[in-house]
Amino acid sequence: MRENGLVVISGATKGIGRAIAEKFASQNYPIAVCARNENDLEEVKSLIVNKYKVKCFTKKIDMSVKSEVLEFGKAIEELNMPVSVLVNNAGVFMPGKIIDEPEGALETQIDTNLYSAYYLTRSLLPLILKSDNAHIFNVCSIASLMAYPNSSSYSISKFAMLGFSKSLREELKQFKVKVTSLMPGATYTSSWAGVDLPEDRFMKADDVADIIWASYNLSPQAVVEEIVLRPIEGDL
Repeated sequence: MRENGLVVISGATKGIGRAIAEKFASQNYPIAVCARNENDLEEVKSLIVNKYKVKCFTKKIDMSVKSEVLEFGKAIEELNMPVSVLVNNAGVFMPGKIIDEPEGALETQIDTNLYSAYYLTRSLLPLILKSDNAHIFNVCSIASLMAYPNSSSYSISKFAMLGFSKSLREELKQFKVKVTSLMPGATYTSSWAGVDLPEDRFMKADDVADIIWASYNLSPQAVVEEIVLRPIEGDL
């Protein structure tokens, strides 16, 4: 029987990350999450502990800052628990074009969308390698597959995230650690608040959580390397 080790999720107080946290908590997995807002973290912790009756560890972290990412990894290590699942979900979207976007837009998005996953994964690999059936999910984007208008630096960061995920898959398969790259399209979260489109034009965050859970539950002999999810009517 598979051991329910810790599920670590970056950026898990809202949207996709929160849906993933709830999905695994509903299946009796202890959760560890980080985000920048302390109040949001307390809300998620209260929900997980009271509704699902599992442990939930939280830490206020800015995932764009390397030292804080490493601090989160150290805090997880000190819990002395096997890590069954790592979901690299932290991300930021800043619209703009290369020709005229604000100075620093690329650096901010690379720090948050790529380096956060790189440093957190490196920090947690010793714990992941000790776990049976460990699985890493890297939340990329459909912008990892093709560039979109007014999303230049975001697309660059997400192309790089997919490259990181592919490289990680090659390195870790000898250790039987699964790595899945997830490329979701438009998903209804707070980041779309105020947009003049009906909610049913978007995917649900629960759709993403459900496909991650399904991928995690394959036999030890199989891995889903890449998942592309789009709204039924296509991209926005």
